[in-house]
Amino acid sequence: MTETQNTEFKETWKDDYMHTLSAFANTDGGVLIIGKNDKGETVGINNVKYLLENLPNKISQKLGIYPSIELSEENNKQLVEIHINTYDVPISFNGKYYIRRGSTTQQLTDKELNRFLLQKSRTSWESLPEHNATIDDIDEKTIEKFKNLAKKRVLGIENEDTKTIISKLRLTDEKGNLKRAAILLFAKDPQKYYISSYFKIGRFTSLTDIVTDDVIEGNLFSQLNKVLEVLRAKYLRNIISGYDENWVRIEDLEYPYEAIREAVINTLIHKDYSGSHVQMRIYNNEINLWNSGALLEDLTPEKLKGKHKSVLRNELIANTFYKAGLIEAWGRGTINIINECKKANLPIPDFNENTNGFEIIFYKDKFNDEFLIELGLNERQKQIIKFLTENPKITSLEYCNKFNITKRTANRDLKQLIELKTIVAKDDGKNTYYQLIRK
Repeated sequence: MTETQNTEFKETWKDDYMHTLSAFANTDGGVLIIGKNDKGETVGINNVKYLLENLPNKISQKLGIYPSIELSEENNKQLVEIHINTYDVPISFNGKYYIRRGSTTQQLTDKELNRFLLQKSRTSWESLPEHNATIDDIDEKTIEKFKNLAKKRVLGIENEDTKTIISKLRLTDEKGNLKRAAILLFAKDPQKYYISSYFKIGRFTSLTDIVTDDVIEGNLFSQLNKVLEVLRAKYLRNIISGYDENWVRIEDLEYPYEAIREAVINTLIHKDYSGSHVQMRIYNNEINLWNSGALLEDLTPEKLKGKHKSVLRNELIANTFYKAGLIEAWGRGTINIINECKKANLPIPDFNENTNGFEIIFYKDKFNDEFLIELGLNERQKQIIKFLTENPKITSLEYCNKFNITKRTANRDLKQLIELKTIVAKDDGKNTYYQLIRK
């Protein structure tokens, strides 16, 4: 038995261990077992009666919670188990707040503490009033654009004035103060109040070498339009996919536009705006889009690839985007992204939790001419890569016959491709065959 997020071992009781109980209460509950060492070995305790009689009152006085304390026995040695439920209200110990991360107890400070307290109070960051802002901060041009977008879903909105629209979107509090969401959505200069509420795009030739970058500011509607415009004009290449009946060439972006658009919208809706700015890193063969704010509740990156419930960090922002017709259904953003990439014959994007945030990684079909030249392949190898993009596999004998070469030459070519991590060797029980590594 080992320590986990919900289990902690102590050989004896010390009042300082209250911080672990506080962490259990603030996270998912747990049990503190007294009488085991850090390795999970049972050492037993002698003062069982004292602990059973005194710990309940001591814990309730210090933490304001009521534990379940049980006596157990293991290897003929007595243990005391302190069971703590999770609490909807924040539980502090000596004025400090703790949570469990894995098998460790960690104190919350600064922004993490603010987010935790807001979450426990069932108040979101976006719904708090911005007392320094007034209706004069609202950009009338953005309001007019929103009215035009929302008229299909909000009957009669084209006849409403700015104050009425802001109020109907629940973007003011009971005293008429603008909420933070109103500033992010409609203000002339949101960065005046929230300096990190911008979107940064950069083109990289390696993990650290940047060629060019752009900082996109303004409200969220403005950011969405500007980001997509800059991506089209400066960062993403057009690829000729064919010609129409009039011999006019058809051009598509190297990544599916609808997938990129959906990802940018998801990022703007789900970002933790008390954290860092949005970052989009564009490499030769992939795009990495990151926003602050980890997944909520029991969502996982894997669950996002299938049907899942919608869990919103910024419900006011999401609701406004929905009424503007920018999102169609709750909980389908990542599914739409996957489907668009499949239609474009690109790999399924990766969804990851990274550095207390969430990232989407889009992969280009890496087997393009630019990539093959970078690898320094010979003409046979380039042709076989192209062959494998359209066919599931090839054997070494088929490789020999295709190019009329010896088995030794074929094996040397294939070995080099394996070392470059472009193909993988597999065995079906009769023959060894080779397939592309798509990522």
